[in-house]
Amino acid sequence: MKKTFILVIILFLAYSVSGQEKPVSGQDKPVSGQEKKVKTGWRFGGALPAITYDSDLGFQYGALAEFFNYGDGSKYPDFLDHTYTEISRYTKGSGIYRFMFESNHLIPGVHMTSDLSYLPNQACPFYGFNGYESVYNKDWMVDNSSLYRTRMFYRFQRNQFRFKNDFQGKLAGDHFKWSAGFAFQDFMNGSVDINRLNKGKSDKLPSVTDEPGLFERYQELGLITPDEAKGGWVNTVKAGLMWDSRDNKPNPMKGLWTEVGIEIAPKSIGNTWSFSRFYLIHRQYFTLIEKNLSFVYRIEYQTTLSGGVPFFYQSQVITSMLTGANNEGLGGSKTLRGILLDRVVGDGFIMGNFELRWKPVYFKFLKQDCYLGLNGFYDVGRVTKKIQQPTSLSSRFATTFPGENYSDYFKPGTENFHQSAGISVMVVYSQNFVIAIDLGKAFNEQDGNIGFSIGLNYLF
Repeated sequence: MKKTFILVIILFLAYSVSGQEKPVSGQDKPVSGQEKKVKTGWRFGGALPAITYDSDLGFQYGALAEFFNYGDGSKYPDFLDHTYTEISRYTKGSGIYRFMFESNHLIPGVHMTSDLSYLPNQACPFYGFNGYESVYNKDWMVDNSSLYRTRMFYRFQRNQFRFKNDFQGKLAGDHFKWSAGFAFQDFMNGSVDINRLNKGKSDKLPSVTDEPGLFERYQELGLITPDEAKGGWVNTVKAGLMWDSRDNKPNPMKGLWTEVGIEIAPKSIGNTWSFSRFYLIHRQYFTLIEKNLSFVYRIEYQTTLSGGVPFFYQSQVITSMLTGANNEGLGGSKTLRGILLDRVVGDGFIMGNFELRWKPVYFKFLKQDCYLGLNGFYDVGRVTKKIQQPTSLSSRFATTFPGENYSDYFKPGTENFHQSAGISVMVVYSQNFVIAIDLGKAFNEQDGNIGFSIGLNYLF
């Protein structure tokens, strides 16, 4: 992976265009006697030209915007409703066309999110199965290397339509909750459209016929079935339990957020594949210095219980609510920062994220309360349940690809922990609009080198 740094970040934040501010009374007044302002009604939370960079996806261009409804202001900085809209493209071939609606009051007693998205990706990463047991040869994608094959060797085309809905409600007290959800997702897979990428360019990529990538080779070996190679509908339902005692959702300073549940994809609701998966996510937040410094961590375990999960869905990480357009891995800015996106794919995994979060600077911008955050992080994860491969794979490989080395593709029994560390800069506008700038370094060259991304929200 090439080292890339952003020298200029174009950022525009817009302040509220509707609603009223009112003073907080009683004990909420500052010691100085100056009245603290809260927000009411619908507010234009922020807008951001989507001019960002992700080392896995390329430069992003487009626009996004958020609106918040604070009602009468009694719950501020919490909100009643939240909308998020994004239309953007990345230079490496993916795109985001997304509308998300979140409400804490539309269904009485229920917190709901509804996400409608189309996510085209003409160069989706694919590095094989079971982490280190699949070898990553970066020189095969570097065009000035003597070992160069094609920049698209570890890529395939995956276009995704998603309609996802999640619900949460109280079971007992303020913290013990139930969770449920359903999603309809259509995946349209295929080989990278080389002709489209070569259009108007003198430095042309070889066709997949002349230089098949890993996606095509896995099909020839029978590791990806014809149905999986084409894609199809993956419709799921989900149910679970949750304990949530966070003091603040955008950036908690104390509390627990733990959830456990099962996701199933029965054939009866239009699936080509039938499977079930279990997930457990535990997050905890510790205040070290009141309001300014905290230590937080997330441990996540996910595994297949029954059936066969199609290869293109294995990278989808189960969560009660999306905090971005995607939640996949392991690897990438939402799971293991600094490690190649989707580098660690298996039938089960465990992952940990550990962060020290500091708020060194508070300031006013466009009459709104803002702060800068600085985080140090360490991420780790590995496959715990392998995707089964035939015992005759080595002989099948020798027959299918004579003259090539099996060890250039597969190293059985070598899976171990994938680790990275780095820093994040958080720009927080008006309490809820969070811009995250992450720089992570992989510990092992098999996981890449440096990952850089600019996105929204704290990781958890």
